[in-house]
Amino acid sequence: MSDSLLLQALESFLAFSPGPQEEVRVFFAPGRVNLIGEHLDYNGGYVLPAALTQGIWLFVRPRRDNHARFRSLHYERAVDVRLSQLTYDRRDDFANYPKGVLWAFAEKGLTIQGGDYFFAGNLPSQAGLSSSAALEMVTAFAVNKLVGDPLSLTQLALLAQSAENRFVGVNCGIMDQFAVGLGKSGHALLLQTASLQYEHIPFLAEGIQIVITNTNKRRELTDSKYNERRKQCDELLKQVQQVEPYVRGLADVTEAMWETIAPRLHDAILVKRGRHVVLENARVIAAAAALRNKNLPLFGSLMNASHESLREDYEVTGRELDALATAAWEAPGCIGSRMTGAGFGGCTVSLVETGAVDTFQRAVHESYLQSVGLEPSFYVSDFGDGVREVTEEVFALWQC
Repeated sequence: MSDSLLLQALESFLAFSPGPQEEVRVFFAPGRVNLIGEHLDYNGGYVLPAALTQGIWLFVRPRRDNHARFRSLHYERAVDVRLSQLTYDRRDDFANYPKGVLWAFAEKGLTIQGGDYFFAGNLPSQAGLSSSAALEMVTAFAVNKLVGDPLSLTQLALLAQSAENRFVGVNCGIMDQFAVGLGKSGHALLLQTASLQYEHIPFLAEGIQIVITNTNKRRELTDSKYNERRKQCDELLKQVQQVEPYVRGLADVTEAMWETIAPRLHDAILVKRGRHVVLENARVIAAAAALRNKNLPLFGSLMNASHESLREDYEVTGRELDALATAAWEAPGCIGSRMTGAGFGGCTVSLVETGAVDTFQRAVHESYLQSVGLEPSFYVSDFGDGVREVTEEVFALWQC
């Protein structure tokens, strides 16, 4: 977010919540992009996301009347709730995510903090860059700080995931909240989602930019086939466990095991879903090794193969994402490109030679507009740090 927009957000917050400046604290949570490893987090596999430099800021002034008020720079309606009456309400739109976090704190028997919560950001919603996880994690981190810091970042990520699963009703895995919470500048995050073991891998790629391209096709995860895919994987896991009872998640199945199991399955759709999970997990492990060895051509080819698998076997890409990926593969300077996020709209992520970024954008724009009649949006981002407090930086900017 530009300095001028951040100052606008601060002024809007002070109009929404007048009072002494010293009572106000400011927090930031980034969005995330998943480089490879899609739909593996709820199957117990490896993923390779990274935190972005774009994200969501949260301005908070504590209240002592057991009310929480939520407002966004990008949403006119203020939502006012009692802390004892935290329920999901579709009319409350974005506010259901921070409400869910407060509810999850209370469910764990932890103190929750009333307050004026004001959100502003430069992260496009419904684009597959985890704006919902950023909303959840910035709220969870802020509340945690305000009540004495009882939870670790890992615990906050799990709490935020629980809020999205049980309060909002989206059966997401842990990757988004974990990447938003534990991202590190200049690094990708290799996460084993079943054990939560992780490794920060330096992204040492001089002359390469990460270009995120938005289809600008709006999607609603709760209204999409996301939950359907998860149910299919749950059913497939039950069938796999009849052959291999010690398998805990689909991503535990190796390629060799899959060759034995797949012929015993009789549902062709479930076979396709399982093939994606097994081979995508192997691709993530290979991609992490390629990143450590600075082998970007191999990394890019694995990204391309990931998109093809998501198109053919997991069937979550759709016309718009396929058109963007194809345009990227054909554009000058592109090393690799794939859809990122849950699919059904959202974004692609591409590795592009720095000197070719402008040419890449023009070529992809022209091809995509001609193919589907929509204008794509482009975001060039470095890999940033995870959720954090930024009170001093924001008020230093204001005083300048």
